[in-house]
Parts: sequence; structure tokens; C-alpha cells
Amino acid sequence: MTYQYWNQKMETLPRPELEAFQLAQLKTAVSQALRTPFYKERLGKAGIVNADAIKSLADIRKIPFTTKHDLRDGFPYGFLSIPRDEVVRLHASSGTTGTPTTIYFNREDLSRWTSFVARSIYATGCNKADVFQNMITYGLFTGGLGFHAGGEEVGMLVIPSGSGNTTRQFKLMQDFGTTVVHATPSFLLHVESKMREEGISRDSIKLRKAFAGAEPYSEDTRRRIEELLKIDVYNSYGLSEMNGPGVAFECQAKNGLHLWEDGYIAEIVDPDTLEPLPDGETGELVLTCLCREATPMLRYRTRDLSSFYTEPCVCGRTHRRLHRITGRTDDMLIINGVNLFPSQIEEVIMSMSEAGNNYLIVVEKEGVLDRLTVKTEVGEDIFMDDSRQRQVRTSSPVSPSGRGSRVSGSTISAM
Repeated sequence: MTYQYWNQKMETLPRPELEAFQLAQLKTAVSQALRTPFYKERLGKAGIVNADAIKSLADIRKIPFTTKHDLRDGFPYGFLSIPRDEVVRLHASSGTTGTPTTIYFNREDLSRWTSFVARSIYATGCNKADVFQNMITYGLFTGGLGFHAGGEEVGMLVIPSGSGNTTRQFKLMQDFGTTVVHATPSFLLHVESKMREEGISRDSIKLRKAFAGAEPYSEDTRRRIEELLKIDVYNSYGLSEMNGPGVAFECQAKNGLHLWEDGYIAEIVDPDTLEPLPDGETGELVLTCLCREATPMLRYRTRDLSSFYTEPCVCGRTHRRLHRITGRTDDMLIINGVNLFPSQIEEVIMSMSEAGNNYLIVVEKEGVLDRLTVKTEVGEDIFMDDSRQRQVRTSSPVSPSGRGSRVSGSTISAM
């Protein structure tokens, strides 16, 4: 197989040169971080008052970890390192307490991010002859605009179809000859089942590749999608704290996620002791962003579990590869590509006078899509003459504790 590179020199840079580049970028990132209110205080307490404290890549361990809670505590501008009038975009995720985690970009940040996404797309064998249908949510979620810009950078015809409405998705595929799509793996399975349901012939569409992400899935699921749709499926990894998509991506070999180390430094640590683990051992992925000025991010605890490959890839790239994400160290749920914490559900339940103190979260598959049902005990306020005022509906006579008290259930859909 002939492998193609977006930036062959950088993607195949010898390790000593790549690590020298990373060190220089890390120093710059530390200097930039010291301009933010949060890091000025946090790094100062660690004795880091300027970039001179970083003399080798190993010195990254001098830097304290950053967490999602830190980002919420720093909302809205605690992590902003440039003047407000130089910011051209923000992306944000919902928070468990109602406070989002917000990432800011200047024009150069967006350009660098787009380049990493384009590199990722090109590594799968795509080019400007492709028609790319982006079947993912747009808006504050980074997956939509991130992949959209990367596809345009490659030169593909980009169709911003967004998520859902499979009938319209099929029509777009047929009308414009879509060859590549981006979607959650569960939606790709849903697409295949709807094709059979609506009697759409596989020969009527030109689809040949798909980028799958935004939710965890197994190698068996990948193979199933590939067999059913007769396409190649490529695993992608990204998170909004590190810009979004384009942090790591599979190449045509489909043998691990190439982490773009000229943009990110990755560590694998023991989630309990936070000590570094040897290559090959599974632990928590910690990332430092080297390619963004507006919102520096040092040693961010992703809570994602992964490990490094120990052998090089056949494609010739020298950047380290990650195994697919195997789980998380926290209790976050991913429902049809939407991140959701139990505490978010609890916040809603506790605001309802009709609900009791105990609740049960049930996640099931309905076809190929996720269905999340919340069952709660009820309080005295549920018993009223006008049933139209009820916020919840009775679904089961069995309580989460199994003691037989009345339980109500409501369903949360994330599509």
C-alpha cells in the first residue's frame, strides 16, 4: 500500500528532532499559560515563574495537572491568555453544575487546528476528489465545525448535513455522490438499518469511507459497520479541551491512533497515583496542548483510559500511537455521542418537588441507538388532583431500592 502524507516532513520527523520541537513548543506554551489568571497562580505555587524552569521534556512533570473542575472554576475568562478582542471563536461543553468548559481561539489557533484535522483526514487516503458529508452535530460541539474546516482544507466538497434525519441524509448521498461521512458509530449502524427499512440499494450510493468518533465503540462494532455498509471505518480521537477532533487519528493501516505530537504531548499515568506508566500499560491519558495560544492547556487529565503502542507503524510515521479508548476513570456517560454525567440528571431531579431522593439511571440499546431512562422515587407533591401538572409519569411499581414503593420514570433522549 502507498501511504499519503499531508506534511510528510513533520509526520516522519526522526524522534530526536520531533522531541526537540516539542520542547521548544512546550516552553512557548508555558510562557503563554503564565499570562492567564489561572496558570499564573497555579504555576507560581509550583515554582514555575517563567519557561526557564522547563529544560527537558521530563520537566513537564513539574507542571501541576489541570482538570475539568479547574476549567469550570476559571469560567469564563480564567484561562484566556490573549486580549478579548483577538478572540474569534469559542466552543463550549455543558457542565455537570451548569457551568460549561469554554475554549477560545484566535485566527492562528483555528488555522493550526484545521491543519491537524486536514492531516488526519488525508492520512486515511481521502483527497479533493471526495464528497464529504458531515453527519454530526454543529454548534458549540467541536466535531461539526472542526471536521467541516478540515474537509475544506483538504479540498473535498463538504456537505454540512448535521445529525439525524436519515431520509434526507440518503437523498444527499444519492444526489451529490457522497464518498466519505463523519458520524457516531451508533448512527452509522442506524443508517444501515434505515437503508434496509426504506429499501435503499447500496448500489445507489458511492460511500466508501467513514470517520467514527464522539462515543466509545469496539473493534467488533467497527467490523460490523464495515461489513454492513461495505466501507472502511477509521477511528478518531479528540476532545474540546484540546481543540476538538484531530488530536489522534488512524491512518490507512488502521493500526492505532497517530497522536500528532507536534501539536500535543501525551502522558499515560496511573489514575490513582498519577505516576507515569511504562509504554504498553493502560492508564489515564494526560494531554498538553502545544498548538493553541488563546486558551493554553497544560497536563489536562482527560479521564480517558488508553495505552501507547510499543512498535512503529507500517506507514512510516514517527508519531506515537494510542490504542483505542477502553473506558474512563470517572462516571461520565456517552449517550449517542452526547456526554452526560449522572450529576446533571441529579440536578434536574432534585429541582422537582414531585421527585423523591433516590433514582435509578438505566442505559439500554433500542435498536442500534442508546436509550437512557431515569426512574425516580416520588415525593408527596406527586399526588394531586390535576394530573396535567405532573412533571414525570408512572412507569413501574418497583422502586430502585426494591422495597416496593411507587416509582416514576422519564426518558431523556440525546440524538
